[in-house]
Parts: sequence; C-alpha cells; structure tokens
Amino acid sequence: MMHRIQVDDETELQVEDVGEGRPIVFIHGWPLSHELFKWQKEELSQKGYRFIGIDLRGYGKSDKPEQKYTYDVFARDVQTVIHNLELEDYYLAGFSMGGPIAIHYAVHYADRELKQLILLGPAAPSFTRRQGYDLGMEKEDVTELMEAVEEDQKAALEDFGTNFFATDVPEDVSDMLLRMGMEASVQATVSSAKELRDADLREDSGHVQVPTLIMHGKQDAICDYAFSETLRATIPDAELIPFEHSGHGLVYEEYKKVNEELLRIL
Repeated sequence: MMHRIQVDDETELQVEDVGEGRPIVFIHGWPLSHELFKWQKEELSQKGYRFIGIDLRGYGKSDKPEQKYTYDVFARDVQTVIHNLELEDYYLAGFSMGGPIAIHYAVHYADRELKQLILLGPAAPSFTRRQGYDLGMEKEDVTELMEAVEEDQKAALEDFGTNFFATDVPEDVSDMLLRMGMEASVQATVSSAKELRDADLREDSGHVQVPTLIMHGKQDAICDYAFSETLRATIPDAELIPFEHSGHGLVYEEYKKVNEELLRIL
C-alpha cells in the first residue's frame, strides 16, 4: 500500500506500507529513496513484520518544496508519519544520512512507542572533520560535491556512486541508485549535503534513550566505519556489528546478513 501523508501545508510524502505485525520504519540516505530497502521489504513482510518506507521530502515520489533541508525538518516529518499511521511498539532504521535523522528524531521527537534504533552505515555523529573529530570528509570536499550537483546532477551522482559498493554489483543495481538520485530535486540534494557538511550530533548521540543496533560495512568509503565505533562508545546502549564484505551499500551487498540481524532483534 502506498500512502500520501501530508506533513505541512505544502508537502505530502510518499510512504510505502507493506505487511502486518510489528512495524519497522526505514529512512533512506542521500540522495536516494525508500526503494533502496527493497531487499529488506521483501524479507520482513514475508516473515510477519510491517515494512514502512518513507521517501523524505525532496526525494523519491514525495513533494519537493524549495526550502532548507535539515535533520530537524526531516525528523519532524518522520514524527508526523508515525503519528498519522498510529504506530505502536515500532523500530526505526536509518541508513547513511537517515542515521543522523533517526538519532535526531530519537532525542528530540520520539514517543514511548519507539522501541529501538537501527543505524545502517550512519553518516553520524559527524560526516565531516572538525575540531576534536578527525573522521570523515573535509568540509571543502562536500562543498565541491554540492557545486558539482548544481552544475551537472547526473555526472555528480554517477561519480559519487563509484564509491558506494566495495564489490562489483549488477548494472541494474547501479542503474537503480542513479535513477533514485535523479528523482531527487537539486535543491533537496544540495541543501541536504550542506546539512551533512555542517551538522554535529556528537552531543545528541549521548542522549539516545533506546537500545541501538549499528550495522556498518568495514570497507565503507563514504561513511567511515570508525563513525560507528564512535557511536557505539557514546550511545548508552549500543551494539555494533561489522560487515566485513560490504562498502556503504551493505543493505544490498550483505542483505541476507542485514535481514538476519533485523529479524533477530524483531
């Protein structure tokens, strides 16, 4: 089932809702859509769980307002979707940029029905280097990526996609990633990259009050595996599972292992 859920006066989000049972909500990364989780959707819905995939505003089939795109804007949208669907006893999974969005949501907007966070190759606590934190990209490199998207979105995303997987993947998978990226508006893509560049969730991560499962590819060339080691040390109740054979795209490269871990905690 596809929902169109209104989150403000100008914006409706596309939300896929498949299966029955305990719900698990998925938040995609930059610059993709909920379609990234197709390998999780099939498994979870067949095993008696409810898959809910949100296209963030600006991405996928959701509306694309001209505005600033921040973790707080996205997290408030997630809150509205969860309230609209009247979810109880739910899990929240965030991939890449969806990771810091999920953390921000858990700290600032979550209700008591949130049972657990799941972070998949998270772009957190900070995607870029800063004082006291020497992991991630240089801010200048993200600025160059933003400028490249403005100049030629397709070429910029093709180049970005070359770092997504550690293994060779079928052409239809890489084509799917590019298609998802091209569905996003340039405004959302650039503005979200600015938030990735500038946001710092090191303090927020220490205030997560629910158990957190972190899965991360050891060969991740986009979000350093050390990001998740930092999160494991700062989130009060966190478990980190390494994925030895994956880059950033662990939801495809080792999807069977991802699904096994999801089913284990569910």
